[in-house]
Amino acid sequence: MERLICLAIGYGFGLFQTAFIYGKLHGIDIREHGSGNAGTTNTLRVLGTKAGLIVLAGDIIKCILAIVICGKIFAGSHPEEIYLLRLYAAAGAILGHNFPFYLHFRGGKGIAATAGLILSFHPMFLPMGVILFFGAFFLTHYVSLGSLLVYAGLMAEMVIVGQMGLFGHSQQVLNEMYVLTGLLTIMAYYKHRENIMRLIKGEERKTYLTKKNKQ
Repeated sequence: MERLICLAIGYGFGLFQTAFIYGKLHGIDIREHGSGNAGTTNTLRVLGTKAGLIVLAGDIIKCILAIVICGKIFAGSHPEEIYLLRLYAAAGAILGHNFPFYLHFRGGKGIAATAGLILSFHPMFLPMGVILFFGAFFLTHYVSLGSLLVYAGLMAEMVIVGQMGLFGHSQQVLNEMYVLTGLLTIMAYYKHRENIMRLIKGEERKTYLTKKNKQ
């Protein structure tokens, strides 16, 4: 039951579709422009850097709030699986972002929301996430490549940190965390399947923090 509650709370926060709301405030449906994705990268390309940063912040914050709230609710009653429950909250937020029911399940790809997970889940996750994403982005200007590397790193680090005993959970709980992280990784790669094909063909569009996006 606790897992479902955390998933539902997370999904509720994920439904705050920042890119869609910001686009509507500026008279457009962001899903009808650019790549059609309701996320940070498409907002940055269509509406500019400021808009992209606002959407990024909103999507990060909603996942952090879901994690923090679920942590507060269950920290006293379920300390032996609190990281698992926080992970369910994050998973719910990512699902809500990717598949908002009121937008006919057409949302984003969940990377900014995943950044909220990395920022607030465990201190060891942040350095690797920053290095993988920004290293790939500034070297290649492919947001998709950085996003895919972040998820690969997240999966690896979840197992490493878990097996080091830093979560303080039983192996059974850890295994459930690994499965859940694996499912999120599979979903992220599935959502990026077209990007992966373009990367392979050398046709992926580059993204810049400047007016080059308009070219």
